[in-house]
Amino acid sequence: MGGIKIEEWRKPENVVLLLQGIYYEAGFIICGAIGILFFLVLPILGTCFCLCRCCENCGGEMHQRQRKNADCQRGFYTASLIATTIFIIVGVVIAYIANQNVTTQIKSTRRFINTNMRDLKKFANNTPAQIEYLTAQYTTAKNKVLSDLDNIGPLLGGRIQSQLEKEVVPSLDTGLRMAGAMREMKDALESVSSSLEVLQEGTGKLQTSLSGERASLSNTLSDPACTNGAVSHTCNTIRATLSQLGVNADFSKLPDVGHALASVNTVLKTDLSNIIQKGYASFNNTPTLVKEQTRNVVSGVKGMLDKISTEINNFAKMFPVEASLANFTIFLDQGQKNIESFYPQIDQVDFYRWIACVGVLCMVILITAFNILGLMCGICGYEKQATPTTRGCLSNTGGNLLMAGVGFTFIFAWVLMAIVTTLFVVGGNVEKLLCEPLANRQLFKIIDTPYIVHPDKKNFLPGMLFQNPNIDLTLGSMYRECYENNGLYHALQLETMFNVNSFLNKTAYNKDLAKVFESVQVDLQDITLLEQAGRDNLINFANSGLGQIDYETYLAEINKGVTLVDLLTFASDLEAQADQLPRGALENALKGHASSIRQINREHVVPMEQAMSTLSQSIRLLQRTSNDLPVKVSNILSAIDAAEYLITHNASHVVKQETKGYTQTLVGYFTQYTEWVKTSLTAEVAQCKPISNIVDSMEIVVCSFVVDSVNTFWFGLGGCCILLIPSIILSVKLAKYYRRMDTEDVFDDSPYLNTLTRFPRASAPPSYSWARELELNFPLRISGLSSSDLVTV
Repeated sequence: MGGIKIEEWRKPENVVLLLQGIYYEAGFIICGAIGILFFLVLPILGTCFCLCRCCENCGGEMHQRQRKNADCQRGFYTASLIATTIFIIVGVVIAYIANQNVTTQIKSTRRFINTNMRDLKKFANNTPAQIEYLTAQYTTAKNKVLSDLDNIGPLLGGRIQSQLEKEVVPSLDTGLRMAGAMREMKDALESVSSSLEVLQEGTGKLQTSLSGERASLSNTLSDPACTNGAVSHTCNTIRATLSQLGVNADFSKLPDVGHALASVNTVLKTDLSNIIQKGYASFNNTPTLVKEQTRNVVSGVKGMLDKISTEINNFAKMFPVEASLANFTIFLDQGQKNIESFYPQIDQVDFYRWIACVGVLCMVILITAFNILGLMCGICGYEKQATPTTRGCLSNTGGNLLMAGVGFTFIFAWVLMAIVTTLFVVGGNVEKLLCEPLANRQLFKIIDTPYIVHPDKKNFLPGMLFQNPNIDLTLGSMYRECYENNGLYHALQLETMFNVNSFLNKTAYNKDLAKVFESVQVDLQDITLLEQAGRDNLINFANSGLGQIDYETYLAEINKGVTLVDLLTFASDLEAQADQLPRGALENALKGHASSIRQINREHVVPMEQAMSTLSQSIRLLQRTSNDLPVKVSNILSAIDAAEYLITHNASHVVKQETKGYTQTLVGYFTQYTEWVKTSLTAEVAQCKPISNIVDSMEIVVCSFVVDSVNTFWFGLGGCCILLIPSIILSVKLAKYYRRMDTEDVFDDSPYLNTLTRFPRASAPPSYSWARELELNFPLRISGLSSSDLVTV
């Protein structure tokens, strides 16, 4: 304690501590005092007891008074002594088992030593490889960064492109759709032109055919047969419908679309789709531009990474971990050999200890042997009819054996109690002061109390290891970390000596890396979305005259229909009316005209209707597409101009934003590496479970194997010592019923009294028959008279 002075003990806190210690030790002091008192008093008591018996007191008188309850007392003493002896034997068995357990567990301790040594060697051998693995994993992070740097075009350029394409791609898509619309407009104009030509030609042919059929039908109706009263009405009705056989739509007045078609063909000579595809290609070349313009930056970063890798390797080599652990392994091997060299001496000492303990137990066994033999001889040799002076030799031997047990009890009991008291005080205090605090880890709290181990050091463990007692490192915290199998770096708080995380943050995560990428400048002004030829092409298309076509006139003629009446309906009506006429030439002629009309419809009207349908679709497509065509083209050009302006003037913001995200990705690899190193150092590298196993093994060996066995031994032996006291009393009492007495109580009828009262008197064993007769005739109390004395009487 560094030489604490008397004045220190007078301080209140020290006085309280002293009183707590006295209160804690009160039980041991009282029990120890009882043991010492037993140790001192028992020999004296035994001496006095022997002297007392020599004076024929304390049961030493060889005379036993007859009592009515003698058999009951003898049975009680016998049963009590048997029970006491059994309990003593149980105590001997418990003590012997504990004694044998010490020997067995000491031999098994070698397994703990070998296991702990193997774990420590494994710890020492694996730690350098684990540290090397930690440093080597930086190469993994470095290679990942190098891979991203080599792919900076697709990664960074792709990010920039994905941000810009939100504006660029839609504008180019609109232009590409307009290029497709140009081709559609050309096809529509060609369809209009061809359809219009077909219709104009068909209209003339149809007009000629209908005029001829109308004239022919009129001649037929001029037949005299039509003058018949019954037939004339039908003929007049047919004659009234002849004016319906005519052409309705006049396609010859429709304007020609040749000028518009020529303008569109001129526009299409320039391949707008190809121009727009060049715009796509120019924009999609963004990753290549980024890669080319950041070539110098990538080279500088790679050189920086190589420098960081060298610094980390040099930092790992600063600490001679491998050499130190190699020396530690040699120390462990030598220590294990030294320990194993003591095994024979330990076995020899343990053998002597075992012999000594067995010898101590043999003292108790000797006493119990006398008790058991005395009980057996006494019980087997006891005769109920025999008087105290006529008891048999076997019974007398039993009593003598019981008294011999009493004598050996007085000889050995005080020695046994001295052993019990010593083991109790030592084993009990070790159990309470060492084993229990070690089991519940309170011992660590006591040792870790500031300044308790060394008055000048707040925390003794860091003061001893690092010469810095102010580090918040305690034995308890180290044990807990090692018990949870965490790393030694975290358990010993080595970050206070050399902070690996801080070093890695300065090296692996280098702020210069971020600064290098902050200076990245990507120029995208070379990207051209739409060439001037494409712009002129769109403008010429808007001015091609598509909007000047009179679509309403076309639609009006298309909606009229080819003929004034449906020729098929007209032919059907004509046949119906012909059926009303009498059979004859007129009927047949009218049906022939109906057939001709159907043929005209089939040959002329149907093709014209198909041409009109095609014309209608084309006109409607042209009308829909050409509607606000200049506005649409203007919007396309404005969208492309806006996209080009974004690329030219605002791309720097996008580049800076995406470069920051790209840099964070690269830095994230190193951050992940440093976090992994921190986690590995905390829980995986140099796992110090073997150190806590040493403490646990010491607890098991010292407390569970040795101290518990010692405490069990003194408990069993102490119980025997306590039970020897009633054994003495019961043996002395019981020996009186088994030993042959010198005198006994006899009972005679008194001749001088008119009563039947019987008076006891003492009598010695008879030597002659006449002496027995004399004794019966004279009721005298004779004590200790010999045969010659009786003759004299």
